[in-house]
Order: sequence, then C-alpha cells, then structure tokens
Amino acid sequence: MRIRNLIYDGSFDGFLSTVFLVFEQRITQVQIQSQLHASDSLFHDNEKVFTDEKKANRVWKGVEKYSNSSGSYHLYYAFLSELPGIENVLLQYLQQLFAYKSDISKDYSNTSVLQVVQTAKKVSREKHRMEAFVRFRLTKDHLYFASVSPDFNVLPLIKKHFTRRYSDQKWLIYDIKRKYGLYYDLKKTEMIQLEFPKSFDFSRTDKDYFTDQELDFQDLWQNYFKSTNIASRKNLKLHTQHVPKRYWKYLSEKQV
Repeated sequence: MRIRNLIYDGSFDGFLSTVFLVFEQRITQVQIQSQLHASDSLFHDNEKVFTDEKKANRVWKGVEKYSNSSGSYHLYYAFLSELPGIENVLLQYLQQLFAYKSDISKDYSNTSVLQVVQTAKKVSREKHRMEAFVRFRLTKDHLYFASVSPDFNVLPLIKKHFTRRYSDQKWLIYDIKRKYGLYYDLKKTEMIQLEFPKSFDFSRTDKDYFTDQELDFQDLWQNYFKSTNIASRKNLKLHTQHVPKRYWKYLSEKQV
C-alpha cells in the first residue's frame, strides 16, 4: 500500500485539520508534511489538505479533554520547533492519547511522548532567550524595531510578553528567517509580512533608516560595554553559555 503524503499549509490549525482527516478516514499509511518543507516522492501519493477551523477545534478540544495543561503546551511548543518529521511524531502522540483517552504526557517510556517533551523544552528555552536578547532600535518613523532569527518559530510565544512590557510604544519584532513579524500599534499586536530593501542589513544601525538619537545611543552603549569589560576577567566560555554566539549580531554591545 502506498503512503498518503498529506500536505498542509504550515499553520497549527492546518496541522490539526490534517490530524482530523487521518482519524476521519482511518488512514494507516500516512505522512504529514508542511507545504513549506514538502518534497515529492515516487513512493507517496501527495494530497493537499485545506485548513478547516471547526475540524481543528474539535481535535484541540479532544487534546484538552484528555491532557493536562502541560501536555497541551508540549504539543504546541513541539509543533513550533519546525523540526523535520515533527508532525508525524505529534500524530503518533495524538493517536495514543485518543486511544488511551487519558493523559500520557508523563509517560517518558513512550518514545513519542519523550520526543515531544524534549522538543518542547528546547523551544521553551529559545522563547526565554528571545525575551532576554531582543534589542529595539528607533527608526525615523518612530517605530521601535528589532530583528531576530531564532532556531524555532517562537514569535507566537513571545507576543504576550512584549505586548505587556512595551504597551506604551509602537514596535516591530521581525523574524528574518521566516519573513514575518509581530507589530504592535498601541492597541493590538498582529502578525505581518514586509518587503525590505535588498541593501537593508538587519544587523547594522543604518543612518538611512534609524534616528540620530539611536545612533548616539548605540555609540554610548558600545563604549559603556567596552569600559566595563575587564580583559583579565574575561571568560568567553561562560559568556557564550549565557549569550550564545548566534545572538551576537543582533546585540548593540557586540557591534563594531
């Protein structure tokens, strides 16, 4: 029997809609792929699945019925990892959850449960790092702008934190890797997509886009960082444990 390769739109509701289809049609030989990472195969029958919010909600209500709160968030966080094949691990998890009709989130002897929990923890760590390392810069349009490139798709997870913390100013946090951002307009925070000039360097504070005040602040902050950085006490290994190098290009104090 050929494997049915179900391709969804990449959204969480799209994934849940695909799970609904698997259960509804009792599909046994199946693979789920996001259209963002889908690949053709001679041994699979590709089939596009359309997102259906009602069907997605029915699946999620089932998850909430049989899982505790940590089990639910583990599933969502693991989904946001975007790791290759994570949808199929999540499907296995859900198949067992609905078969047992009881919480399985603590059964670490279960391979799919353990993989989901471990993945969710990685995503959670990335979420907290983004909340700590995001640096805003003031643009000439009086918008506080920050660019990030997280390992996982954590923008949906940091939305509440930044909306609460910076509710008195307009800001945009843009994910360079995934090409979308969170925009707060003093009333609400929404996800948006933008086209940037080809010459735009996300890691630099260009005077064409940012205010003179911001440029002065960047200089001040860099000088302060240099003056407080005692060479004889420098511990690069410890420093990179707390601030991994992949974040350095977005930190004001690391710019030359």
